[in-house]
Order: sequence, then C-alpha cells, then structure tokens
Amino acid sequence: MQSRHFDNRQYFNELVITSQKFFLPYIESFINISDGLKILEIGCGEGGILLPFARKGCSVVGVDLDSKKIAAATSIFAEEGADGRFIAEDVFKVKELEHEFDLIVCHDVIEHIFDKKEFIAKCELMLKPGGYMFMSFPAWQMPFGGHQQMCKSRLLSHLPWMHLLPRFLYRFILKLFKESQNRINDLLDIKRCKCPVEKFERVVKNTPFSILDRQLYLINPHYETKFHLKPRKLWRWVGAIPYLRDFFTTSCFYMLKLS
Repeated sequence: MQSRHFDNRQYFNELVITSQKFFLPYIESFINISDGLKILEIGCGEGGILLPFARKGCSVVGVDLDSKKIAAATSIFAEEGADGRFIAEDVFKVKELEHEFDLIVCHDVIEHIFDKKEFIAKCELMLKPGGYMFMSFPAWQMPFGGHQQMCKSRLLSHLPWMHLLPRFLYRFILKLFKESQNRINDLLDIKRCKCPVEKFERVVKNTPFSILDRQLYLINPHYETKFHLKPRKLWRWVGAIPYLRDFFTTSCFYMLKLS
C-alpha cells in the first residue's frame, strides 16, 4: 500500500496539482470556468480536485460516503482559506441538490458503482438543463484496473492484471497473502462493478447525455504527480479497436453534455 492511501494531505496535494494542470484545462475547453459556476464533485474524498475550481470563484460542493474524508476536506479547505461545502452521504440519497449544478465532476468513481445506469440518471437530476459532466476512470482491463495497488502486500500491489483472474482464484490469492477481509471485499466489489470503455459508452448511449469528447491515455496524467511519469495519450489506432484498447488505457477522460 502506498503512503497516499493513509496520508490525507499528501493525497489532497497530489490531486490539487493534477486538477490544476490537467482536469481543469480539459474541462475549460468545453465550459467557461468562472465566478458563480456551480460545481459538484461526486466521490470528492479530501476535496483536492475542487480546490482549483474554488480558487477561480466557483461555488463547489463535494459529496462522499466517507465521513472522515469529508471532515478532512472541510478542515483542509479552511486551512487553504477556500470556500466549499462538503456532504458525507450516499449520493443516491441526497435530495436537496437536484437541478442545481452547471458541472459535475467524477474522478475514479464510476468503476466503484454497480448500477451505472442509475448513477447516470442521478447525475442528470442534479444538473441544470444543458449541464456538463466530466468523467475519468481507469479501463477495467488495464494493468491496475482492479485497484490492487491498495493491497498491503508489496508484491500484490505491484502485480499487473491480477484482477483479471477468475473471482475464486483472485480471492484465494488475496487471502493467501493475508489481506484484510475489508480490503478483499473492496477489491472484489471493484471486480463486480468493473467499467470497460465499451460498457461505459453503452450506458451513456441510452441516456439524455451526449459524448462531446473522449480522450484515452496510455499514461494517466495523474501519474505525473504520483510517479513522475510524463502523460501520454493512447495511440489513435489502438483507441479505435474495441476491447483491445482497454488493456492499454490507464485513464479515460470523457466530457458529457445533458441535452
């Protein structure tokens, strides 16, 4: 397990840098990020992604299931002198935010959600007509698409494609290396909720959202901050081949617009 998985401030700082350098410019090529824009991040964690938007005068709200992360987000935003509202709640249960936002941001969230159609429908309810949504997630079949880097075992955390093993064998190996039951449950849940590129686009196709843009990365932009690796877009010809592209796509950027 990496130190960022238990150091709230480190994880926050890393996401601030990635958001400022990559997420915000990508989003800003479709929507003007300015004073008064209302932005919701689902699965906000400690709120690092939202800070650059707050600094540009946007009204930001973050929702996350983890009350400790929400407490950290509130505390860190106060330390930074930034305004933001943070809610510890299951987004499916939040009622007061309907039709309120110009933009929804979801980074590494949808691969944790089983009913993706219901999730997209919930996002639709929280956006204003003509609103936008930015989605980023790792393609399921990429080397660490199962989030096995969360493993306590150093070997397992560095073992690519382990998550593609049959479920019974995956569970057996996790137990063999004495991963906690909670972590095993989390990893198996990610396996159950997996999000290949094809599945995501199939779900979106049957919603009121249109895909304005898709950018597939061979080297995830966030890896620049985490591992000092220069981001690299996936070769166009590989990105055009369904299923094969998933094995090489460490991050998918999507910009969606509500009709």
